Amino acid sequence: MYSSEFQAIIDRRRSNRRFDPLVEVPDEVIKRSIERAILSPNSSNMQLWEFYWIKNEEERKKYEALCLGQSAAKTAKQIVVFVTRKDLWPQRAKWNYDRLKAGIKGEPSKLEKRGLDYYGKLMPLAYRSDIFGIFALVRRCISFFMGISKPFIRFGGKADQRITVHKSCALAAQTFMLSIAAEGFESCPMEGFDQVRVKKALNLPAGAEINMIIGVGKGTEQGIWGPRFRVPYEEVVFER
Repeated sequence: MYSSEFQAIIDRRRSNRRFDPLVEVPDEVIKRSIERAILSPNSSNMQLWEFYWIKNEEERKKYEALCLGQSAAKTAKQIVVFVTRKDLWPQRAKWNYDRLKAGIKGEPSKLEKRGLDYYGKLMPLAYRSDIFGIFALVRRCISFFMGISKPFIRFGGKADQRITVHKSCALAAQTFMLSIAAEGFESCPMEGFDQVRVKKALNLPAGAEINMIIGVGKGTEQGIWGPRFRVPYEEVVFER
């Protein structure tokens, strides 16, 4: 039903690296796009992300240096920093648990008990860590022995946790950029930045990480570096 409209948005979205200095991006466009990003799919609904909307112009100017002089940061009319917060897993697990529990009337069903156990027991098992790596070792042992006779999720240390939260945050970033395109503006995701200094600028704790920084504005022809091309479908898609 909406296939053609969605295709038009996909075709419109390009990484534009230079924005028109004369065209502002209304705050409501960014707000709507962040609200849509929050609705993105994410691992176990843990929502281990935060979005830092750099609205202040003086603050925004700092990101030219933090993003290593990229024109997408220098000319952006709006900037949003996408942040992963693996360290917030206890709060988010409890938030999900409490919402599920509040919706239960009377004796919980098997499905409701499974949901409570998921956030009350499985999420702590999946995310809890210690300086000695004991919990990571326990997770690897569980995965190994449970996986001997049947398919089983392979989870272990901090690297697996980081991958999970960054995948979820990247899904939100993609939703945000598609929304910006649907609103008639352009965006550019930036990975080239000084993570340490960006975290300091945002006053983030050690457990937070920068997923990407996205500049937004009205794109220009100079901001598109060439035609879009991709590796052929036949080389990346395998039908089984």
